Amino acid sequence: MASPTSPQTNLPTRTTTNSTDDDAIPDEDSSEVTRLFHERLQAWKHACGYLEDYVAATEKMQHSHGKEYEKVLKTVSHPLKEGHHFDQSLGGVAGMFDNIRSNTQGISNSHYETAKTLKGSVLPIFERLHTELKNKTKELTKGAGKGAKIVEKARGTSQKHIELLGQHTAAFDSTGGNVKAAEDPYILQRQVYHRLNKQVIEENSNRDDLLSVQNSFAQFEAHVVQTFQTGMMQFNQVVTNQAEQTRNMYGDMVGVTQRMAPDFEWNGFVRRNNNVLIDPNSPKRSLEAISFPNQDHRSTQPLIAGSLERKGKVLKRYDTGFYVVTPSKYLHEFKTDDDFAKDPTPEASLYLPDCLIGAVDGVKFNVKGKDASKKLGLSMSHEYAFKAHTPEDAKKWHDTISAVAGQTTNDMPDTTAPSSPVEGRNEMTSPSSAAPSYSTNAAEKETAGMEQGVASYDKA
Repeated sequence: MASPTSPQTNLPTRTTTNSTDDDAIPDEDSSEVTRLFHERLQAWKHACGYLEDYVAATEKMQHSHGKEYEKVLKTVSHPLKEGHHFDQSLGGVAGMFDNIRSNTQGISNSHYETAKTLKGSVLPIFERLHTELKNKTKELTKGAGKGAKIVEKARGTSQKHIELLGQHTAAFDSTGGNVKAAEDPYILQRQVYHRLNKQVIEENSNRDDLLSVQNSFAQFEAHVVQTFQTGMMQFNQVVTNQAEQTRNMYGDMVGVTQRMAPDFEWNGFVRRNNNVLIDPNSPKRSLEAISFPNQDHRSTQPLIAGSLERKGKVLKRYDTGFYVVTPSKYLHEFKTDDDFAKDPTPEASLYLPDCLIGAVDGVKFNVKGKDASKKLGLSMSHEYAFKAHTPEDAKKWHDTISAVAGQTTNDMPDTTAPSSPVEGRNEMTSPSSAAPSYSTNAAEKETAGMEQGVASYDKA
């Protein structure tokens, strides 16, 4: 009888992934690859999130800049103070400020438009990519991640039966082969092969899934990088366009200012105020052409005016002055007839109705009276000795003064002293010098007393 032969069993083979031996239960973690890909997807999601935050922050900044430029615009939004001084046509200061307002408003609007474009066109590119990364993570978790769990479960079942086989093979040796049918090591071994076969099938299926994921990751990451490039290119176009608009608007402001002619505003100012400004071609004013009320009133016209010489009270010499007899019956003495060098205030004023005039002697005559220009109580009566340039002038003065004087007398002026250093000698030999003088010894004493009261006049 032929001995029975054991049936030929086709044992399953397991293809190792990262293991280098043929252990039934490898030490490797079947989910390690899945975790690595999951971590990489997290890295890409965070990178995409950074770009989203960057674009969103730039969008907020552009919107904020739009508001800030509105504040800048308010600084020039009000009409120019004293604006009527500037020409309202183009080419002047008013036109320059209109241009500044327009361009500043344009810059503000460009920032708002840039913010709108970033939010509506650029940011969605990265948001869609972020969603793709999330979906890829879910796909990995539901696909390769689920396969790794199945492999771990299969390995656990195989490990359990291998341990069970070990227990009963040990019991077989200790009991001398007395085992139960269900615990026969032969059956247990075949059950281990069955479970190992299922484990290997799951491991190889999981390996194929991971290889598929690994191969697709290269393409997916290329897609991620290309999306980054597309998004950043559009971002650059948007912000560069805004920057170019801002540069052009500022350049327009400068250009309008530079094209303003230096004399544009001045010419317009002169043209608008021609009736107020001084005409450089008009002649200057002259006093001779000026008239004023009562300019020629009879009380302002002198009865006689001219230069006379008057004998000083101390040095007894004649000094020339300008004298005038007015319709108000005053004899005024001035240093000169110049009305412009200084205010023409009389050096002395005699009210002729209160004065006494003597007889004329050639070119000389005397007037006795008080200086009415002095303050009350400070003026004393004094005899003033005058000398005209010619006898005819002396007679004119004498006749005019006599007509308004309070008293007249035929007393001749005192000619005992020389009239001047040059003329003294001639006057000493003049026939008229022997005429009786109005002055007596008593009068001379009275005159000497008066001279003390008006000594300040001679000093002046």
